Amino acid sequence: MKKTIFTAALFAISLNVMAQSGTNSPYSQFGYGKLSEQSQGFNRGMNGVGLAFREHNQVNYLNPASYSAIDSITFIFDIGMSLQMTNFKENGKSKNANNADFEYAVGSFRLVKNIGMSFGFIPYSNVGYNFSSSTNVPNYSVTPGAGNTTTNTLNYSGSGGLHQFFIGAGWKTPLKGLSIGANINYLWGDVANYVTSTYSDTYVKSLAKQYTTTVRSYKLDLGLQYSHQLANKDIATIGLTLSPGHSLSATPECLLLASNSQSAVNDTTRLTADGGCGIPTQFGLGVSYRHATQWLIGLDYTLQKWSSTKFPVYGELGDRTDYTTQTNVFTDRHRINVGGEYCRNENSRDFSDRLRYRFGMGYTSSYLKVNGSDGPKEFSVSAGVGIPIMNSYNNRSILNVSFQWQNLAGKGLLTENTFLINIGMTFNERWFAKWKFD
Repeated sequence: MKKTIFTAALFAISLNVMAQSGTNSPYSQFGYGKLSEQSQGFNRGMNGVGLAFREHNQVNYLNPASYSAIDSITFIFDIGMSLQMTNFKENGKSKNANNADFEYAVGSFRLVKNIGMSFGFIPYSNVGYNFSSSTNVPNYSVTPGAGNTTTNTLNYSGSGGLHQFFIGAGWKTPLKGLSIGANINYLWGDVANYVTSTYSDTYVKSLAKQYTTTVRSYKLDLGLQYSHQLANKDIATIGLTLSPGHSLSATPECLLLASNSQSAVNDTTRLTADGGCGIPTQFGLGVSYRHATQWLIGLDYTLQKWSSTKFPVYGELGDRTDYTTQTNVFTDRHRINVGGEYCRNENSRDFSDRLRYRFGMGYTSSYLKVNGSDGPKEFSVSAGVGIPIMNSYNNRSILNVSFQWQNLAGKGLLTENTFLINIGMTFNERWFAKWKFD
């Protein structure tokens, strides 16, 4: 009972922090915001590799086929967060920002023989930014002619993001080495972006645009893994994943507000994008090689077909304004990661022998288009350690700590350098053991 209450409390905490934004990036003003890492404590140190990993003591929701590898007598609960320190650079100017982000809360257990089950909460995207710019523009509102100027200040801000609750299962099929699985996700959230244009001359109207999207939909993830014994202690695994894209049950809105403090006249125009918006089809391919329980390496490639995804766009044509759904608003997103782990002996009674050392690196192209060109590309490296929890009550739980550096940059674009500290705790409890009495 105490364990059940503790697990429920952790889920309650996870739901509370879900509403908090995990980014300060100006790039989160585009699309659905900054896409979340979608990895967890044990593979964050490996830069998110995991499509072909089959862990008996970790929840790997990157590929639901992996759930069939979960130990039969344990219940696993994993929760994590990250601390972020980001430096922004543009046109010779620099600014720092700190942030914290909830990463995930997931659980898994063996349902019946050859079938593992998992569930949990994970973020899909984050929106959070606030910045402004000012310029002098001609002002003909008072006296026509040259020399009359007013200061125009544009303020950009946004908040929100999308979240996922998933439940999934993985099945070890009768075909030796083959497992399949699926996650069914409930996808929800609110994304809000604001642009306000104000003038120093009170005779000029202030203008504001509010873009809001509320999502209540689903997402399906399919997975397959095939493992082959190469030698007595060597196993190679290939992992495949597919997430079909589809339209979301959402009606994006654009609210245009115009006000003049002198005349006290306010105009409001509400536009809706009838075609809604969507999420992309995603393909994943991963390979891994394991030697006994000592070392593991893996390589992942993921493709998200954002270019064919619908999304609303605001446009001005003379005196007419449009808010219509279009494709080719984004560009396809490619992600490739490589990483590995080393553990001297996970069953040793020696603390140092059970430490897990991890490393990784990766490259990700942006799904965004900024001013008609491809968005910033990301390069990242990571390192981490899995620290065993060893006491008289439990010697199977693991504290996962990793450090990650991300460089986000593009030609003529804002540069972001982010240092992340990722902390995850895997609680591995022996819930289903059968006791014997002599």
